[in-house]
Amino acid sequence: MTFALALDLFLSAILIGGGLFALVGSYGLLRLPRPMQRLHAPTKATTVGVGAALVVSALDLAGQGQVSWQEGMITLFLLLTAPISALFLAKTLILRGEADPNLPDPGTGQPWATLAEERPDP
Repeated sequence: MTFALALDLFLSAILIGGGLFALVGSYGLLRLPRPMQRLHAPTKATTVGVGAALVVSALDLAGQGQVSWQEGMITLFLLLTAPISALFLAKTLILRGEADPNLPDPGTGQPWATLAEERPDP
C-alpha cells in the first residue's frame, strides 16, 4: 500500500466521522425540545464535524506538498468562538426567563452568577 493511498483512506475516515458528527448536530438542533438543549447540538457536534472537514482539507494539501494556513486558522477561530457564543446565548436565555426553571444547584451556596443581584458600587 502506498503512502498516498493510506493517507487518502485515513482522510476519508476522518471526513466520514466528521460528517456523522455534523449530521447528529444538525438533527439535534432540529429535534431537541428546549432552547438550552438546542445550544449543545451546534456548539459541540457540528463544530467537531466542520473542524474535521477543515483539518482533512489542510492535511490533503499537506500530502500534496502544499501548505495551507487558511484551514487551520478557520478551525482555530471556530473552536474558540463557538463555546463563547453558546455561553452568551445561554446567559441571554437565562436572563429572559426562557431557560429551564429548575436549574441545578451551582454547588457554591450562592445563586448562579447570571441570576445574582448586582453588587453595589463601593
